[in-house]
Amino acid sequence: MGKRIPTYEVITFGCQMNDHDSEVMAGMLEAMGYEPAASTDEADVIMINTCCVRETAENKIYGLLGRLASLKNKKRHLIIGIAGCMTQQPEVARKIKNRFPHVDLILGTHNLHRLPDLLSRVRENRERLVEVWEQAGQVMENLPIRRASNVKAWVNITYGCNNFCTYCIVPYVRGRERSRKPEDILNEIRQLAQEGYREVTLLGQNVNSYGKDLPGKYNFANLLREVDQIPGLWRIRFTTSHPRDFTQELIDTIARCTHVCEHIHLPVQAGSNRILKMMNRGYNRDYYFDLVERIRQAIPGVAITTDIMVGFPGETEEDFAHTMELVERVRFDSAFMFVYNPRPGTPAARFPEQVPDEVKSKRIQELIARQNEITLEYNRSFIGRVEQVLVEGESKTNPEMISGRTRTNRLVIFPGSGDLAGQLVNVTITGARLTHLEGNLEATVGANFSDGR
Repeated sequence: MGKRIPTYEVITFGCQMNDHDSEVMAGMLEAMGYEPAASTDEADVIMINTCCVRETAENKIYGLLGRLASLKNKKRHLIIGIAGCMTQQPEVARKIKNRFPHVDLILGTHNLHRLPDLLSRVRENRERLVEVWEQAGQVMENLPIRRASNVKAWVNITYGCNNFCTYCIVPYVRGRERSRKPEDILNEIRQLAQEGYREVTLLGQNVNSYGKDLPGKYNFANLLREVDQIPGLWRIRFTTSHPRDFTQELIDTIARCTHVCEHIHLPVQAGSNRILKMMNRGYNRDYYFDLVERIRQAIPGVAITTDIMVGFPGETEEDFAHTMELVERVRFDSAFMFVYNPRPGTPAARFPEQVPDEVKSKRIQELIARQNEITLEYNRSFIGRVEQVLVEGESKTNPEMISGRTRTNRLVIFPGSGDLAGQLVNVTITGARLTHLEGNLEATVGANFSDGR
């Protein structure tokens, strides 16, 4: 009987950046000889990749750590590790170490590449390790990656953030902004295209400021133009964009590129100039209105999505009314809407006039209700249209259906075979829900199309 192969599970909380970091963790674990576990209970190593942007995520992570204690009691050889944004905060790392003695390994965002060495030490010496670097080092290239999809891929172009919005913990846990070299990004994407990946999403806390720390005048628009020329790549997306840095050059570049999709995620956060200033966002509502208008004029059919925060310290009924008015005027295709909650270490956590929870709850319900109406109106307008969909595979909610996305990033669910994954197909839209479109397969576009729009 052969030697049993050890198994792992990576549990992820948070944004696309964390999703990508988890793919790197999985890649490093597999390079060490681990295989994916069939379930959490069967894993020999469990890595938790954390988020600290929202208090709700932190609470879920603490609850998960508590539940894993019983599993550790049953499986003494089990190694439990935790990484990511939460642990980058020294006080949180100490809390986890003291409150959860069954956690064997704690590391941060800056030393993710150290996982194999640290895990080997824990495994061989049965010692608890805490290693969280205060400062980020150089960008580490060529780390192994186990990608979650074989159709689309995340590609980091920057790490960290220089914006220091007063509510945001990201610059403190991800470090200052660091751009990858263009040649490293382009080589990675060329390799992905050669391996059959059809879509890439360029990732950064603020992709629009890409290249500001590099020599010369190479910027995000330059990068998009070069990525657009890579053979075999059908779709290019990017997230997230900061409105302040969304230049006319970038708008014109997106309009001219063949494969850059007509979807822009443009977080506005608030509709009140007073609140935007307190947030240190670097723009006002008139600038945002003008930017949206210029984008829509240059890119016909573009979908604009956003993030909106309710209940920022000092937000009055008038401030909230300005946000509701902005939503009515812009009419976002969809929005991620959330209430403000204080993040220790950020300036806004110390601001006076914290908004009561019951007021936040009332306002967020009103905002969600109206934005959902707008989103559903948009989605219903697609009924009867034929949309080009990149098939991603079986639907997560119905194994008898397949799913994919339009260029405007709308999820489409329709009957079909899983072997269509990675192909472009035409789908006639027959129904619309709040979260997705429904349709019927018409034809396969195939790999030989030229424009893709």
